[in-house]
Amino acid sequence: MATIVPRQPVVDALSAQWTTLIALASGLSDEQFAQQSVLPGWTIGDVFAHIAGTEWMLTGREVQASRDVSDLEHVRNPIGELNEQWADHYRGRPREELLGDLRTVVGQRLAGLDEMTESQWEAEGPTPAGQDTYGRFMQIRVFDCWMHELDVRDSLGRGTPEDPLPATVARREMESSLPFLIGKRAQAPAGTAVTVEFTGCAPAAVHVTVADRAQTVPALDREPDVRLQVALPDYARLIGGRRDADPAAVRIDGDTALGERIVGSLHYTI
Repeated sequence: MATIVPRQPVVDALSAQWTTLIALASGLSDEQFAQQSVLPGWTIGDVFAHIAGTEWMLTGREVQASRDVSDLEHVRNPIGELNEQWADHYRGRPREELLGDLRTVVGQRLAGLDEMTESQWEAEGPTPAGQDTYGRFMQIRVFDCWMHELDVRDSLGRGTPEDPLPATVARREMESSLPFLIGKRAQAPAGTAVTVEFTGCAPAAVHVTVADRAQTVPALDREPDVRLQVALPDYARLIGGRRDADPAAVRIDGDTALGERIVGSLHYTI
């Protein structure tokens, strides 16, 4: 089923998130830019190169591979190879060139998004989550960019993202995987009800019930079998398999065994 995503909140969230990332990058010293990030094989500068490169790819721009990166330990699929090619492209180039390109490409992307029709926004095509609408793809872009802001901040010990606008859109993308994680990965039995309470700058309670399949529901008519409470950045680290991910950051109430099984099933991003 195609995911229809409201357009303006996502575009506004992308704009806010890109503004934050550019400000963050611009305020770093050369030493910080060259520092190893929490992501294997990438410096902090490489994280920003990846963000710029992904947006360039969405404009149709390509770069030539300068080496075979398929055997690198942190490169696991063709998307990872493309990401590494863009990181390679900016390595050795002046930092200001990368920052200038980042400003340029997000300007182009926002102009293109503003010109899109609703039919184009809702048109189906390939996304990182499979075939879905372009709007869903852009929701995923908010999530990815928000995650990388968290990566940079974690690398530098600079707290967590604070803007609720992109955090809310990123949380909605994270919510979309909960039925799969609970019903498929954690094998919650039919009849189970689970509530996940996200805390922080984009709080929400998300309810999942399991019947023939798991699905999110607006509310429960009873107490959930298990309730998980977690700050959004801690949840993001867990689903991303980040080095700072801490399962103990999730409070589990109710069926502890099922709760632990769900928490142990959260890592799904590449």
